[in-house]
Amino acid sequence: MTGSGRPRITIRHTLWATLVLLSTPTTASFAARPPSLPPMILARQGSFEIGGKVIGTADKTLSCDHGYMEYQIPQRPRAVSLVMWHSSSVKVWQTRWDGGEGFQSMFLRRGYPVYLWDGPRVGRANWACEPVTGSASFGADQGNFAAWRLGKSWPNWFSGVQFPAKSAEAWDQATRARYEEFDTTANVQLQSDAAALAMDKIGPVVILTNSAGGFRALMTQIKAKTSHIKAIVAYENPGFVFPAGEMPTQKTGMFGPLEVSLAEFETLTKIPLQFVWGDNIDKTSTPFWSNTFRLCQEFVGAVNRHGGHAEILRLPDVGLSGNTHIPFADLNNDKVAAQLDAFLKKNGLDGYAARK
Repeated sequence: MTGSGRPRITIRHTLWATLVLLSTPTTASFAARPPSLPPMILARQGSFEIGGKVIGTADKTLSCDHGYMEYQIPQRPRAVSLVMWHSSSVKVWQTRWDGGEGFQSMFLRRGYPVYLWDGPRVGRANWACEPVTGSASFGADQGNFAAWRLGKSWPNWFSGVQFPAKSAEAWDQATRARYEEFDTTANVQLQSDAAALAMDKIGPVVILTNSAGGFRALMTQIKAKTSHIKAIVAYENPGFVFPAGEMPTQKTGMFGPLEVSLAEFETLTKIPLQFVWGDNIDKTSTPFWSNTFRLCQEFVGAVNRHGGHAEILRLPDVGLSGNTHIPFADLNNDKVAAQLDAFLKKNGLDGYAARK
């Protein structure tokens, strides 16, 4: 117990005690054990399901289409929580690819309450209200290699990439950090509905997103489903919206882009937005990422024309090279975290909660 009578939970940083041993003799283990870090002191931790519906008959029901939120609250928390919204698995927020400390622990140490979100039909919230089918997709691992910009094509790694390219274990971890993803407008609506309820339960939040999670977060704000989103930091978001009459001619992007009303679009001008991009965007085998980056520039321009506060952060522009599609899990994620620190401070989102 602490002096105030509140329970205290202490978690010490450890590398995984056991690593999966691969059969190939060239297998490289994870990077050397990181330097000892001080313990994290938590006031509480837990999880909750939220949203969804109950279908069936009076005596035979199914509770489904809810989201799942895991949380940890430091003993002395900051006033604004961080919600980490993935598009692969929560693992990407928990550790670096080499087993080093991830954003979850880094920002708990900084005093931020941290929430890890699995939207409906994803990860730990995968019980759907309708039939869902999937199939084995051979080549998905190699597709991820290119899509995550680890290299131009498997197994040709980019020079200086911030991924432990010589570690077979790290590559194995990356290929398994996925789930079936349903990138449809209906799925975005389903996930943003549940997310809005979660934000109302948590209170003021900054949402950190990766990939398609960014579009889902934008739609949560754009539909004015909650008043608790104080900022969105989107790492490599491929989906955007534009107000009616301002749609770009370029249609590249995972979603659309979609046209929305001016009133809906202007909800995005009420909070600061940052779009973070890694390296090697113009070196891929297809123009998808370079076209998407240009679309992001047009989107940011549209937000700011309407009085918003949107910005693009290209990590190479601040001296960070070799970052991938998931920069917060890269080897230099401490430097990526420092950029997030600067954004939170600049926007007055780093203050501590009043002591009770």
